Amino acid sequence: MRHLILPAAMLTAGPAFAATGEYGFFTLRNTDFVVLIGFIVFLAILLYFKVPGMLAGMLDKRAEGIRSELDEARGLREEAQALLASFERKQKETQAQADRIVAHAREEAERAAEAAKEDMRDSVDRRMAAAESQIASAEAKAVREVRDRAITVAIAAARDVVSQQMTQDESARLIDRSIDEVGDKLH
Repeated sequence: MRHLILPAAMLTAGPAFAATGEYGFFTLRNTDFVVLIGFIVFLAILLYFKVPGMLAGMLDKRAEGIRSELDEARGLREEAQALLASFERKQKETQAQADRIVAHAREEAERAAEAAKEDMRDSVDRRMAAAESQIASAEAKAVREVRDRAITVAIAAARDVVSQQMTQDESARLIDRSIDEVGDKLH
């Protein structure tokens, strides 16, 4: 780089070389020459303190920092994409599980409705059977009551008929015969 600075400075000072004055170009009275010397001294100071190397190092360091930030950003992006894919997968799994739960709940509700219908049918059948049993029992009770009443009426009528037709002799004879029958049956 040092080899390029001096020829570049000389080429830029070309018009200054063409300037002619009463003292010439290489004199301190020529401002162009003084500016050229100041510029060369300035460049020499920069080179002596290794400013271009420091600037290059700073630029390299800055480039390395930017590169590491880009790598970190790329890593964060990949991590974010993996996390997004994971969340999407979990969301799909959760949706599938929710769909299974809803389907299961529907099936359970249908089974519960069928069970309730069956229980209702059984209850109605039991109540019908109980009602039929009560009707049969009431019918049998009514028949018994009518029979008992008929027997009571028949006995009362027979008593009236027998009491009107029976005499005391015949009554004593019937009593004796009944006692004999009971005695024979007991022995």
